Amino acid sequence: MPRPIAATIHTAALHHNLERVRRSVPDAKVWAVVKANAYGHGIERVFEGLRSADGFALIDLAEAERVRHLGWRGPILLLEGVFEPRDLELCSRLGLWHAVHCDEQIDMLAAHKTQVPHRVFLKMNSGMNRLGFTPQRYRAAWARLDALPQVDEISVMTHFSDADGSRGIDHQIDVFNQATQDLPGERSVANSAATLRHHADARLRSDWVRAGIVVYGSAPDFPENDAGHWALQPTMTLSTRLLAVQQLQKGDTVGYGSRFTADGPLTIGVAACGYADGYPRHCDTGTPVLVNGVRTRLVGRVSMDMVTVDLTPLIAQGMAVGFGTEVTLWGSASNGAVLSIDEVARAAGTVGYELMCALAQRVPVSVDGER
Repeated sequence: MPRPIAATIHTAALHHNLERVRRSVPDAKVWAVVKANAYGHGIERVFEGLRSADGFALIDLAEAERVRHLGWRGPILLLEGVFEPRDLELCSRLGLWHAVHCDEQIDMLAAHKTQVPHRVFLKMNSGMNRLGFTPQRYRAAWARLDALPQVDEISVMTHFSDADGSRGIDHQIDVFNQATQDLPGERSVANSAATLRHHADARLRSDWVRAGIVVYGSAPDFPENDAGHWALQPTMTLSTRLLAVQQLQKGDTVGYGSRFTADGPLTIGVAACGYADGYPRHCDTGTPVLVNGVRTRLVGRVSMDMVTVDLTPLIAQGMAVGFGTEVTLWGSASNGAVLSIDEVARAAGTVGYELMCALAQRVPVSVDGER
C-alpha cells in the first residue's frame, strides 16, 4: 500500500468559483488563469471544472499546447507574450493571443512572416513596475503595432499591484484610463482581487477579467477577508492519516530541535505528511489542522515525512482516534469541515498560491476522489 497522503481536486468547486466571478462581473468575459500548471492543480485535472470560461490565460507555450490538446478551441492568452521570434510561429499554428510589453516583442512581430495576423494585448506599466510600457510611451507603442500588417486587433491591458489592500486601484486606474482614452479594442484590467473588491467602480471597465487565485478557492485579500466571505470553495484538499499515537508527560518534547514541550499530560498523533510532500516546514506549533474533521493544531517541527498533531480536542469530545484516523492538512474533510489553505499559508508566513504550487510530485493526486 502507498503512503496514505493524497491530494484531491474538486471539479465542482472550480466551476462554483468561476461562476462566483461571473456574478461579480456579469457583463465581462472571464479568463481562467491556468499558469504554473493551474496553480499546482494540473491543467488536465481542472479543465472540466473551468471549461465554461471564455478563455484560458497562461505563460508557458507547452501549457498552451496542452490546453489545445484537451480540445479547447476558444481564446488562449500568453500573459507574458513571446520570448523569442520562433514562438510567434507556434502562436500562429495554435491560434494564440499574446501580450506585448516591450519594444523587442514589437520588433519580433515586425519581422514575422505570417498570413494570419495576430491578436495582441498591449500591456501598460501603470504602477506595478514589472512588465509593460509606461503611460508616456504607451500610445506610441500602440501606433507602432497598429501599423503592422502582422497585427490584427489590439486590446489594452494593465495589472494592479494593490487591488487586494488599502491602497487599492486609484493610483493606477486613472493613469491607465487617461493613457488609453479613445483607443479602440477590448480591455483587460481586473485581476482576482480587483474583480471581487472593486467591480462596482465605474472606472474599472474590463471586457476581460483575469480570474486567477479566486477560481482555486483562495481569498485574494486574505486575511482581511477569507474564502467564506467571498463564498469560495476549496478546490484542493491535502489529506493523510495518523500513523501512530503517543502519550506525553509534562516536560516531554516533540520532534527535531525539541521545539515543543508538553506542560502536562498530552496525547499527540503522528501524521504521514512532511515538507517533502510540499507541506511548509515553517509551519510551527499552533498551525491549524483537522483530525476527523475536528480543528486542532500542529505541535513541534515539521519533518520531511511526518507532522505531529494535538489530539486534545478529539479526546474532549470522546472521539475514538488512532492508527488510520483522517487528517486534513487543508481543504475539505470527510465530514464537510473546511480548513482554508490561506490559514495554513499564513502560519507558514506565505500565501495560498505558494502552497498550491509547491505540492510535491510524490503526492498522489486524484480528481474528486477518483484516481
